[in-house]
Amino acid sequence: MTVLVAYNPSPHGEAAVRTAIAEAARRGLPLHVVHLARSDDPADGDPLDGLLSEAAGSVEVQPVTRRTSGTEPADAILDAAEAAGATLVVLGSRKRSSAGTFLIGTTTQRVLLDSPVPVLVVKDAYDS
Repeated sequence: MTVLVAYNPSPHGEAAVRTAIAEAARRGLPLHVVHLARSDDPADGDPLDGLLSEAAGSVEVQPVTRRTSGTEPADAILDAAEAAGATLVVLGSRKRSSAGTFLIGTTTQRVLLDSPVPVLVVKDAYDS
C-alpha cells in the first residue's frame, strides 16, 4: 500500500507532490513518484529532489519511476499504481481558461476513469 503521485516539472506537478507528501504522512504510507518526463529527457532544472527532501523524516519515499519512451502518461500512471499497490493516486491539474474550466486534460480524465483506486486532482493555485 502506498500513495502514488504523478509528477512533471511544472507548478501543478510540484503541487501534486506536496499534496501527496501530506497525504502519505497523514495515512502513514510510503510515497511513490512516477516522473512523467520520459526516461530519455534531461532533468535540468527539475525541482523534484528538493521537493522530496522536504519529505525526509515524515514519509518513506520509494525510488522514483520514470516513464519510458513511447509510453503514454496515463498508461505509466495506471501501471505504476497497480505495480505499487497504490491506495491513492495524486495528479496535478493546470489552470484552464474560463471557457475551458469544465474540461480536464486527457491524461487526468483517463486516470480518473480507469484507476481502480481513488484519484485526488490538485491545482497549483486558485484564483480569488
